[in-house]
Amino acid sequence: MKLAAAAIAILAIAIAVVPMFTDCESAGRMLTLADGRQISMKCHWTGRAELGLGLPLLAVGLMMGFSQRKESRRILGITGTTLGALAILLPTSLIGVCMNPDMPCVSTMKPALIFMGALVIGISLVTVVFSWGREAEVV
Repeated sequence: MKLAAAAIAILAIAIAVVPMFTDCESAGRMLTLADGRQISMKCHWTGRAELGLGLPLLAVGLMMGFSQRKESRRILGITGTTLGALAILLPTSLIGVCMNPDMPCVSTMKPALIFMGALVIGISLVTVVFSWGREAEVV
């Protein structure tokens, strides 16, 4: 379980950091309005949301590493599965990324977040499966 906890913690850091360097704003691209103002594209806001999602996911990974009870690991696994699903939903459905397929957010950020979210879901589900069963009673 320590390996799963470390993997989730590393993936949480990657989920929080990767969008900072792969959104369009980091590549110097912004949306220019008709009046000349420039604003951030929605991939920037997806990156910010993933940053906010990475912190609780890191906490899940760290707590999973120190957890010794099966039911605690099970709850943390369910929480990790939910957060992994959110990591996938943010760039695909909830906020999204740019429409242009040539943008770095579409070619790099979105697939990376989908892959990392799927890994978090898989590791968390394995944790849930291995922690299923009754807790041994302490006498």
